[in-house]
Amino acid sequence: MLDVCLLGTAGMMPLPNRWLTSLMMRYNGNDLLIDCGEGTQIAMKEKGWSPKPIGIICFTHYHADHISGLPGLLLTMGNAERTEPVVMIGPKGLERVVTALRMIAPELPFPIEYRELSEAEESFEIQGYHIHAYRVQHNVTCYGYTIEIPRAGKFDVERAKNLGLPVQMWNSLQKGNTVSWEGAVYTPEMVMGPKRKGIKVAYCTDSRPTERIVANARGADLFVCEGMYAEKEKLAKARQYKHMTFYEAAQMAKDAGVEELWLTHFSPSLTNHRSYMPQVREIFANAHLGKDGKTKELDFIDE
Repeated sequence: MLDVCLLGTAGMMPLPNRWLTSLMMRYNGNDLLIDCGEGTQIAMKEKGWSPKPIGIICFTHYHADHISGLPGLLLTMGNAERTEPVVMIGPKGLERVVTALRMIAPELPFPIEYRELSEAEESFEIQGYHIHAYRVQHNVTCYGYTIEIPRAGKFDVERAKNLGLPVQMWNSLQKGNTVSWEGAVYTPEMVMGPKRKGIKVAYCTDSRPTERIVANARGADLFVCEGMYAEKEKLAKARQYKHMTFYEAAQMAKDAGVEELWLTHFSPSLTNHRSYMPQVREIFANAHLGKDGKTKELDFIDE
């Protein structure tokens, strides 16, 4: 099971009912954070989640509304006596930016491992998460992310029995390990069925619509996408500042064939959000407004 929570949904500046951009995921005791805007810690506390298990932090880009909450968060994680390394992923310049922010958080009881992105698309496997970063179209270098939890095929008991493998070796094969028995080598493929559908979350903020976003979001269980502007007359402004409208996000969700769309990263000038949703749902029916604390549990589906 993968828990997903929108911690902050505001763009540019925090508001009384909205903290700045942040999304948190929990899986198998290891937590992942995407962006860390101002108020991320407070939103986490309001949710009842702890920052201590966060082992991965991904950054889309380094505008303040996406990273200004980091120094305080790191201090809180340190005060919670975290000692395990934290992996940070972000565009080129990540270590320089974080080092500068850490002028006010210089001493931490855990190391930071940096993974700086320089290619158009890059992938990582960390703590059970399959992370794919892809460059999007903003006015600075910016990346979207897909987070996937793969699912192995079913263990075939009869095939294992026919191979003569003792029961005590089955668990190791189920975990993807190769085993040796009586001079022969056995691989997981010999006793496992075809891979089953896993869990996929796509996340994109601060970009114009692109085919790369659609391609990477394709088939996602949940697509979290910026909806900076809802007013149709602000399309020109969205193009100028490299952002998106509600309707453009909905069209990408439709084109990508995702299960559900959450809109986020709202302009501080945006009011009466709900009045625009009927038009959005004419494009993509399962579209929803994001709000701070909005949570969803995603589980594997038996086919």
